[in-house]
Amino acid sequence: MESKQTAIEWLFKQLWEEPKDKMVWYAILDKAKEMEKEQIIAAIDNFQTNQWGEFLNGEEYYQETYKK
Repeated sequence: MESKQTAIEWLFKQLWEEPKDKMVWYAILDKAKEMEKEQIIAAIDNFQTNQWGEFLNGEEYYQETYKK
């Protein structure tokens, strides 16, 4: 059974295996950020409410918390 990697674990592995090239590293960083977003959304889905007590799904939580 394959375990899931966190975005940080994936990022470290990708950067470790790549030669130092800023464009490649930025592309890898963007992918890691997207993975992190998906992990945050999955963790919060069906769990969080906002400051007014309204139910938020993971995407709404991410937008309110990280996209201000």
